Amino acid sequence: MIEKTKLWFGISFVIILLGIVFMFKSGLNYGIDFKGGTLVQINMKKDFNKADVENIINKYTKDYSTNTATDTKNEIQLEIRSNSLTDEQIPKMYKEIKEKYKLQDKDLVSQQRIGPSVGKELTRKAVIALIIANLAMLVYIGFRFEIKFGLSAILSLVHDVLVTISIYAIFQIPVNSTFIAAILTIVGYSINDTIVVFDRIRENSKKHRRMGEIELADISITQTMSRSINTVLTTLFTIVSVCVIVPSIRDFTVPLTVGIVCGAYSSIFIASPLWVILKKSKKKKALAK
Repeated sequence: MIEKTKLWFGISFVIILLGIVFMFKSGLNYGIDFKGGTLVQINMKKDFNKADVENIINKYTKDYSTNTATDTKNEIQLEIRSNSLTDEQIPKMYKEIKEKYKLQDKDLVSQQRIGPSVGKELTRKAVIALIIANLAMLVYIGFRFEIKFGLSAILSLVHDVLVTISIYAIFQIPVNSTFIAAILTIVGYSINDTIVVFDRIRENSKKHRRMGEIELADISITQTMSRSINTVLTTLFTIVSVCVIVPSIRDFTVPLTVGIVCGAYSSIFIASPLWVILKKSKKKKALAK
């Protein structure tokens, strides 16, 4: 595993580099939570052809997303989010939908404008939360293990966030407020997976005191590999099922899916090699003196 560190780092570097290129070229596809826009909710009452409704919406706006949800009365509500839909277009659009599905005026549940200031405040608070969480984890892991484990874990978390953002930039997946919640969840999941590997490295270092860092990391990764893969697969089965069955929360489950895969990858192929590099650099400095 550790012998192929350049390959693992190279894969991540390519993805992040592509993400940076796409961010400079097209930027992130911010949703209305960040850019501001219009949110329209319509009570459709019963099953309907979503493609037909989207054909109507498409006449008035191109940059939109739709979600459906079932309320307590088992009636289906359609949610339309758009950055460019104007107040003048909404009545015309709803008139077509109403005539097609025999709705009433009261079935237009709500229409509201969302300002971009909300998104800026959410972003600021999310960045602060990430910094505080990372510092707290660095202190804890440094105290519980050693500072090199902490630094390796934090760098692997940064890797997870950058790769997830890069995937969003490359495929132009809409970024909404739920993306922030997913990123914070990914950080918690990834650090848990990483600590499992680090704990095994610490145990093996006590049993095999003469073993080098590469051998220690390799044997520890091998011992925890099946556990990591099984945990990730069972989690992914659940999240992907929810993503398919409950489309209304895909804004949360999609980044969570990407992040969990990325977190499992980093805990095995990024965090442990980083620890080896940091340990070796310390030894080189000690020998230089």
